Amino acid sequence: MKFHPRYAPVIFGGLLSTIMVSVVSGLLLFLNEGFHPGFAAVWLKNFLSTWPVVFPTALVVAPWVRRIVANLTLPIP
Repeated sequence: MKFHPRYAPVIFGGLLSTIMVSVVSGLLLFLNEGFHPGFAAVWLKNFLSTWPVVFPTALVVAPWVRRIVANLTLPIP
């Protein structure tokens, strides 16, 4: 399935936030509690409680970060 390019920022924010929350929540859970029988359920609960905050944050912050990066890097010839 392909989406119209106008949805690219939302898709980017959704994928980036999903990957970041998955990795960070899983790593922090592992470091704090170790791997245990209820790990997946606790991880999913943590993921579902933090992703709704991270997704809109990524949508708001991504354009700002892109502008900063553009100002810090040379243009492609």
